[in-house]
Amino acid sequence: MPPKARKKADLTLADPKIQASWFARVRSARQTETTEDYVELIADLIEVQQEARASDLAARLGVSAPTVSNAVSRLQDEGYIESKPYRSIFLTEKGRKLARKCKGRHQIILEFLIRLGVDPETAEFDAEGIEHHISEQTLQLMKEFGGK
Repeated sequence: MPPKARKKADLTLADPKIQASWFARVRSARQTETTEDYVELIADLIEVQQEARASDLAARLGVSAPTVSNAVSRLQDEGYIESKPYRSIFLTEKGRKLARKCKGRHQIILEFLIRLGVDPETAEFDAEGIEHHISEQTLQLMKEFGGK
């Protein structure tokens, strides 16, 4: 049986200021998403391959070399990485701290989704998107749920 359609009268809107704060939070998360993806991937590459190269980042993120070059330059300006032309990319302490935070958040979400019954491949995909937009409160509840 198809789900019952909602009537217009059933719809309610949040207070405009509250709703605006939700959208502002999402926009803010989008701004940090690229930084977090790069830093987390650099940490993974260093852990597995003992180095992170721009070509590896481009291949694994599915972006062009100039895109990686721009991102690496920005990450260096923001103090997350150290890099020299034609050399490996290294995380600063600030970068390592962010990578640990991102990896921990990703793992909590991944384990939660798998515990719910999501297959591991889908859970990985979903966790990658959710991890940038989740509140600390929800993350803590997921962590507690996963530990039971």
